[in-house]
Amino acid sequence: MSGIRPAADNRTSSPERPFPVGEDELERALRETLSRRVDRPGPLRPDPAGDVLRRARRSGRRRALTGLALAGMATVLVTTGMAQLSEPGGREGTPTVVLGDPRGLSASPLPTAPTPVSRPGPVRAELDLLVGDVLDTSGGERRELTGVSGVERAQRIHDREGWLLTSAATAAGRTLWWVSAADGTPQVMLAVADAVAVSADGRQVAWRDGPDLVAAGVVAGQLIAPSRVAAPTGVVPVGFTGDDVLVSQPDRGGMSVWRRAMGGVPGATNPDVRAVYGTRPDGLVVGLVATGPARRPCLALLDPARDLTPTRTGCGPELAADGLGTVSPDGRWLLANGTGRTAVLINLAAPAGAPTAHPAGPRLVGTAAWTHAGAALHVDATGGLVRVKPDRVLAGERPTPSTLDGMAPGQRPVVVADTPVVPDGA
Repeated sequence: MSGIRPAADNRTSSPERPFPVGEDELERALRETLSRRVDRPGPLRPDPAGDVLRRARRSGRRRALTGLALAGMATVLVTTGMAQLSEPGGREGTPTVVLGDPRGLSASPLPTAPTPVSRPGPVRAELDLLVGDVLDTSGGERRELTGVSGVERAQRIHDREGWLLTSAATAAGRTLWWVSAADGTPQVMLAVADAVAVSADGRQVAWRDGPDLVAAGVVAGQLIAPSRVAAPTGVVPVGFTGDDVLVSQPDRGGMSVWRRAMGGVPGATNPDVRAVYGTRPDGLVVGLVATGPARRPCLALLDPARDLTPTRTGCGPELAADGLGTVSPDGRWLLANGTGRTAVLINLAAPAGAPTAHPAGPRLVGTAAWTHAGAALHVDATGGLVRVKPDRVLAGERPTPSTLDGMAPGQRPVVVADTPVVPDGA
């Protein structure tokens, strides 16, 4: 028997095997067919049908792996195309990503907002701090202010539009920078100014320009609607009360008010006023005046509408003549230097009579600023940050400085004054 089925078998009307054929039946049929095709005796492979099946399975596995590889390459190519095909109007601050960085193409990052970071050191201040040319905000952002140096005072601008930074006096004068909250780029607004004063809300600036006093509004980094008036030698702006400028005459003593909105020159000088600390919500200016034949320095509430005439005077606290101090936004508290080795806290809302001065920790060596929570922050002679909370001071607590890590020797942070928020009913 030859093992070959007659040709007529394939022409029958009904197949011998039913369909569909299972894998096991197909394997048995393949083995039977191959065994019948062997015509002559001789050594055969142990399992020729198994070899064929194994080769088929290996071929299938290779095809599957090749398909997976091709699918992976297609995914990479599609991802690359999507990364490169981005329209300019849809970037929104995200840099263009180019996988592989082919020759002639490179990533082109767009300007982005400063990355928020934690403030160095154990103290996280409620107000912004400026250390050298680095501004650490109370919200945790860090901004490097290129070109800014020697800042003595710093003020937030209304609606948190940015900051105004005033340098210390140099042989060339003072510099005023405007820093936008949007991009943080410092812009010089004034240079070589003899003196600079900034309003508490950052909306107005006054300065000495040669023989003149000048005041202007601040809008988006621009000085607008300036007013200019000739002034005697040595007369400088020292602050604002509302829209009016407080003017000092250091050489001759005394202060006056320049109502620039009404035009003209500064009003009559009150020779008894030695310093001003700030303005209360009721419009009265808190100042230091000399009284009596001995010219004793006393605390006073001054009326700017009447050439800084005192409406109330208290000679109990011994206040230093340096004039360093600040009034709380609600007008209740004054933090100032005493004649001793400490700062003092005074309740301005106390009943008529001699106000009481409460020791309030290390002396001020620069400006102090109040937080919205009612605490005052300032820096002492060691560069430490001092936090003064009136309720704790009244309870007998003495504030102590907190060291800020990460500062170079000799560096002293500058506390940034925030725009005042007056409580309801103040």
